[in-house]
Amino acid sequence: MVIGVLEDPRPVRLTLEPLDDFVVVEPTDEEAETRAGLIIPASAEAQCRSGIVLAAGPDADGAAPGEKVLFPKDAGYDVRLGGTNQKVLRRRDLIARIHD
Repeated sequence: MVIGVLEDPRPVRLTLEPLDDFVVVEPTDEEAETRAGLIIPASAEAQCRSGIVLAAGPDADGAAPGEKVLFPKDAGYDVRLGGTNQKVLRRRDLIARIHD
């Protein structure tokens, strides 16, 4: 007897809702391209990474979804969710907003 597996055509969308002063950040690619088209490869010695805030907890003052931020490379917790890499950080670990 063969038991078939039914596949649900609806994709499952997983999200994280941070608590307290935590923020969820999706790190950007390791390479950056300037407006002039210059590609800057990431260095293994780089101390910081950049990313986009996906969600912010109720006590994460000054961090809002959609903002591009800078944070220490080794800060927070690495999470793989829905096929994407994300970081869960404390608000105090964010160094700066990036305006470009």
